[in-house]
Amino acid sequence: MSTKALLVYPEMPVTYWSFRYTLPFIGKKASIPPIGLLTVAAMLPKDFEVKLIDMNTSKLTDKDILSADIVFTSTMLVQKRSHERVVEMCNRLHRPVVAGGPYPTSSYEQISGVDYFVLNEAEITLPQFLNDYKAGCAKRIYMDETKPDITETPAPRFDLLDTKQYAIMALQYSRGCPFSCEFCDIVSMFGHIPRTKTPYQFVEEMHGLYRSGYRGSLFIVDDNFIGNKKNVKELLPVISEWQKKCGFPFTLFTEASVNLAEDNELMDMMVAAGFNMVFLGIETPVKESLVETHKMQNIKSDLLKSIHTIQKKGMEVTGGFIIGFDNDPEDIFERQIHFIQQSGIPAAMVGLLTALPNTQLYKRLKTENRLVDLFTSGNNTHDLRLNFVPKMNMTKLVDGYRHVLSEIYKPGKYFHRCMTLLKTLTSHRGAKRRIRLPELRALFMSLTHQTFSFYGLHYIRFISKVLLTRPASFQLAVTLAVKGHHFMKITRETLAVANLGVYKEKLLDVFRQMVKEKFDNISAIDLKEIMEIVGTYRDQSIADLKWEFDRIHRDFQPYAEEVLQNFEQMMDEILVELSANNLQPIRLHS
Repeated sequence: MSTKALLVYPEMPVTYWSFRYTLPFIGKKASIPPIGLLTVAAMLPKDFEVKLIDMNTSKLTDKDILSADIVFTSTMLVQKRSHERVVEMCNRLHRPVVAGGPYPTSSYEQISGVDYFVLNEAEITLPQFLNDYKAGCAKRIYMDETKPDITETPAPRFDLLDTKQYAIMALQYSRGCPFSCEFCDIVSMFGHIPRTKTPYQFVEEMHGLYRSGYRGSLFIVDDNFIGNKKNVKELLPVISEWQKKCGFPFTLFTEASVNLAEDNELMDMMVAAGFNMVFLGIETPVKESLVETHKMQNIKSDLLKSIHTIQKKGMEVTGGFIIGFDNDPEDIFERQIHFIQQSGIPAAMVGLLTALPNTQLYKRLKTENRLVDLFTSGNNTHDLRLNFVPKMNMTKLVDGYRHVLSEIYKPGKYFHRCMTLLKTLTSHRGAKRRIRLPELRALFMSLTHQTFSFYGLHYIRFISKVLLTRPASFQLAVTLAVKGHHFMKITRETLAVANLGVYKEKLLDVFRQMVKEKFDNISAIDLKEIMEIVGTYRDQSIADLKWEFDRIHRDFQPYAEEVLQNFEQMMDEILVELSANNLQPIRLHS
């Protein structure tokens, strides 16, 4: 008798990485498929009937869960809230749930409602669980830090999803990273020694995706694609040969370390294989902070020069930046803005430093008694809370971070970086490929929506300038403009959440001052009149704050709920505090 297995991928919140606001431009529902779950699906026994629900493209229903014998989930920290909802549904419907992935692996002790934890790398722990589950003696926790040989890992089961619903597809070539960045959890999960698939194995996976009918952008999801340069240089010619044979159906992009710029041969091989973009963990232009976080690979050469070297080879650079290091100087905010503008990196992902579980940073801050018992969402780009006590004044740090976001995603600055990139980027065969239907749709949507947006004049100037001076780059320019729509929208909403907190403090200050003045002159005014005045202002302030909250996009309201939740209580506490010296403590109730 077969086992019906439901694989559920929790919903991703809106982040700078989600590109949610670009998806309507290209008619897609999600950015990237759940490559981990698709690989797990390929590991399940043949007598398992497997169904996949990606909550980013489909709604998870009670019927889906009731039709299954067992539910598997794979979750990242940023998906925590959605994961909790999935587990609650499974518990309510009495279906066992299995949890794996980065979030359960690092935090399983804080997760409730899960029947079985299959942690670390599934190639090792999943077979152990499946054997026990079949025998009726499954344990609650399966964990093993053994690093598997991923040449034995099966290809993802892309047959379980509709590839047309995704903006890009994904494959994995390697796991692990040779570096030891203090804030990064990759080494704790996958180790220092990069393990790779064979060239033939990886190209077979590409071919499987090709046979599914997919054409377009392919993300190689390795945390450091060039971690094992020797093996990568054996892989790239095989990819190049396959791409030529199939007419270059995929444009490739990946993540790498900055030392890529030191290897001309490697860059040339990547471009020949079809790579047109690479993400770099740049973090900061401050060398003292790079040393602090053990990011030594970033101080061996000039960072700005390295970025431009890669761009000149024909690969766009996207970059990760972090604010909140102990050695960050007082002017870190302006230095980050200046560096980002000079670099010509349109997609600059700036985040607040977060101490992730099991990282060296987490361990250090714990020994220094600087950790804060605060839920870490994993979304370090617009969850404006820190789970540790920084060396810089907290208010100054968060305010400065908001300033960086507001500056780099001002329309003028964003499109200026786009032009800087287009001037630096060397065109190659990927820029001359045939335009596909989603890209034509994106062009139409871009022209009709962005022209009449709040940044319309900046957009028109940018597009016009590209057409006049760099017409060969027009396709890329439209892509950058569409991405910019997402960045600018998400920045406006992120700042709206922050501004709600500022408005709340202003309302509280005015309320405190008003109450103090009234009670200081209590002999001149009847107590009943005082209470009516104070009560009216209190109720109006609550209504005003709620009105501002409602104006925030619903995707961002979860980040603003805390601001709203304790406002009424804080006003009552102010009233009690300031009335206590004059008469019996008073607490208002609506």
